[in-house]
Amino acid sequence: MTKITFVQPDGSSIDTEGENGATVMETAIMNAIPGIVAECGGACTCATCHVYVDDAWADTVGGPSSMEEDMLDFAFDVRENSRLSCQIRVKDELDGLVVHVPTRQG
Repeated sequence: MTKITFVQPDGSSIDTEGENGATVMETAIMNAIPGIVAECGGACTCATCHVYVDDAWADTVGGPSSMEEDMLDFAFDVRENSRLSCQIRVKDELDGLVVHVPTRQG
């Protein structure tokens, strides 16, 4: 299991464990993380699972695909470290990952 921490807009954090092969979004939904709506269920057709990847993890997680970049246009307050959590696959290298939940979803 891979540890993933979701930091809420108020600064509180929720520690979870994700299964390798699942997505960060699926981990959020399974753990009822507030602020992760995931309306499309992970099909990359909405922007309601938007997160900010902590700067310490940006290189390890990598950047968005062109399809993901297109969907991020619909997200609220997009930043350089914005990602759709449905597009981040959980793997051993992400153990300890920290993502920040935006104040609202697109």
